[in-house]
Order: sequence, then C-alpha cells, then structure tokens
Amino acid sequence: MSILDSLVIGAGQAGLSASFHLARLGISHVVLDAGEHPGGAWQHRWDALTMRDVHGVAELPADTPPPLDGARANVAVPAYFAAYEQKHALPVIRPVHVARVEDEDGLLLVRAPEGEWTTRTLVNATGTWSHPFLPHFPGMETFVGEQLHTVDYPGPEHFVGKRVLVVGGGASAVQFLGALAPITETIWVTRREPVWRHDDFTPEAGAAAVALVEQRVAAGLPPESVVSVTGLMLRSQEREAERLGAYAARRPLFTRIEPDGVRWADGSFEQVDVILWATGFRPAISHLAPLHLRSAAGGIQLDRNGRGTTAVADPRVQLVGYGPSASTIGANRAGRSAAKGVQRMLRSATASVTTG
Repeated sequence: MSILDSLVIGAGQAGLSASFHLARLGISHVVLDAGEHPGGAWQHRWDALTMRDVHGVAELPADTPPPLDGARANVAVPAYFAAYEQKHALPVIRPVHVARVEDEDGLLLVRAPEGEWTTRTLVNATGTWSHPFLPHFPGMETFVGEQLHTVDYPGPEHFVGKRVLVVGGGASAVQFLGALAPITETIWVTRREPVWRHDDFTPEAGAAAVALVEQRVAAGLPPESVVSVTGLMLRSQEREAERLGAYAARRPLFTRIEPDGVRWADGSFEQVDVILWATGFRPAISHLAPLHLRSAAGGIQLDRNGRGTTAVADPRVQLVGYGPSASTIGANRAGRSAAKGVQRMLRSATASVTTG
C-alpha cells in the first residue's frame, strides 16, 4: 500500500496554493479535484460576469494575476489556473469526488468512487461553491415560478420581462440588483437592515473584518464569510440601479411563499415570477464528518486563535478556504500556512517514531 505524506482535496485557488508550497517543501502529495477541468468554482460562474466585475483574483504563489478586463471570468480564471498547474507540474488528479475521509490505524483513508488514497496528513480546500445554502420558508414548494440560487444564475438576459425577487443581504444580491434593475422589475428583501460602507475599503479595514471571522473560528463557531462583516459597497456598475431606487426600496423578509408570490406578516403581498436566492454558501466539509472535527459549538476550531489552518481536534488535518481564508486574498496565505502545518505534523510523527 502506497502511503502519501499529504493529500489536498480541491484544486481551487487555496488548493493550488497549498500544493505549490507542499512541493516547494519537498512533501509528496496529490491533489484530488472534483472538476472535469481546471478552474475550481470559477468555471461555473455566469457568462455575463467579467473580470472587471469580480472582487479580485489574488495571484497564485510566484505568479501574477490575470488582468481585470472585459474577459469572461469563467474563461479567464480557469485558463489561469490550468496554466499554473502545468507550469509548476502540480500533481492534480481529476475528476475525483471524495465521499469520506476516515481514520485507519492512525492514517487517513480518503474514499471516492474513483479510488482510495492513504495519507499521513490532509489539506482540505473544498471551499463553499458546491454547498449552496437555501433557507426554508412555508409554502416554497407551492411556488409556480422559477426559484434560482446564485449557483444557478444564468445571466441578466434571462430575467427580462420578469418580476424578480432578490433575497439576501450580501454582495451577490447587490450585484444581481445592479444588473437586473435597469432591465426588469426587481424587489429586494433581506433578513437584516443592510450595512453600507461609504469609506474606502483599506487594508486596515480588511484586516479588521478578517479578525472578526477569526474570533468565531477560534471559538469553534461556524464561520461567517469575510464579506458578511465588511459592509456593502456600490460600484460604478450598480449606480444606475441605485438611481432607480432598487436598494432604497428594500423590504424585510417575508413570512411565507404562495404559488404566485410572497406574503409578509402584515398581510401585504407581492406577485413575482422569479425568486433569486442570493443566500450564500456553507463550507463543503461533509466528507470530513467521520473525523469528528466539529466542536460542540458547531464549527471546526482552528489553531493560533483562529488565524491558523490546523484543526485543533485533529492536527493531521489542515483547512484552507475555511473561515478567514475563504477569500481570494486569504487563500494564498492559508496555502503556505497549511504546508508548514503539514511539515510540522510529519516532523512530529517522525520524532515520535525515533524516540519511541
């Protein structure tokens, strides 16, 4: 039986970063990726999303980022990732759909329909895109119109002539309204009053937002996204929607869904053709359940007061793209941290064998 020193699950930005740093440290590993092609979640974004629209793609280690131009993001970023994999000869195997990771006599057994791998350590870089969050409302199964989540968004042209209800208080909802309000009728609802930023998003502000997420992870709580604590900002692309009143007309969350619309607690009703759920994502970590990494608080506690990537419950496991590293900027730093965590664990295991 061949035993790897490490194994990375996921070949998005965080996974590729981790693989690069593992290779640089001389640690034998493979990267298992569920996608048919390189690109991580970016290959599934809608065609209308251009590189000018994205929040930014931080460069991968020892590389430069793709230009923020009019190119389609679902083409440009996958091409960037593919070139990076080839340039650095990263050991990516695809498609592999990891189902479970189990402990087997002190080693980690990674099971997938495509095969099994045994490894001493693991870097989980599965992100959130494959685990969209859809809240449940009474009557939602009776709705006769369309219900789409962010993962299903087909681009703005699909919604012309339809009355669209956008649900969610994050950046995606703001962007959807910016694209849709100028071409069709929209209604915006959020659970809480939106918090808008009117100042520049400085590095200091970004660090403060990340610190809030770190506090949750340090306490073993389920992480919130970095974007959720930064506040909302309007870009030039959204100014027309603002002029049309799409953001000012925000309403609180409705209480139930009916066949042709939604109803609020006060009895008021709005007819809609489409419900667009911009309700975010949750970490895609169900395959790690057999390792019992979750704390009593419901999240996975990470070391270094939430700033690290090592699972406190099992230091053989590193998590990147989880909590404070679930952003393009944090992903590269997390990849380096995870590789060093793997190195420490392997050295510790070697020392134990030697002294034993």
